Amino acid sequence: MPKMERKIDIAASQEKIWQIVDNDDDYPRWNIVVNEVKKLGEGNYFFKTNVGDVTSQRAETNPPNDLYATQEGSPMTSLGYSLKPKGDVVEATIWAEFDDEKQEPILGIAGEMLLKSLKKYAEHLESGGNPDEFNKKK
Repeated sequence: MPKMERKIDIAASQEKIWQIVDNDDDYPRWNIVVNEVKKLGEGNYFFKTNVGDVTSQRAETNPPNDLYATQEGSPMTSLGYSLKPKGDVVEATIWAEFDDEKQEPILGIAGEMLLKSLKKYAEHLESGGNPDEFNKKK
């Protein structure tokens, strides 16, 4: 199965970044593609996104290092985050598995966009910013 992976350094604590990626209910606040979320059950969420409706089921959670979920309604069969401290920053990795290897370029672009959104939000919070004042579209 093809796999895409992208990385970015974030100037925020691992714990702060973990709180963000582990809180699916808050994804519409920062995730550039998620518009609405509905909890279906423990670790099971329905997301309305810019690219369609996605159902996500948390498959594994290892605080504060990594998590991954399986997905339905998405070109990705699974999606995960990994967080590794590197000195004053945290290296955040997003990865996805998918069926059609021709989709790697577009999924790579989507992964980079998600990481940039995560970076902006985490650094906003780390600097004392108010979550309610964050604009994910800026």
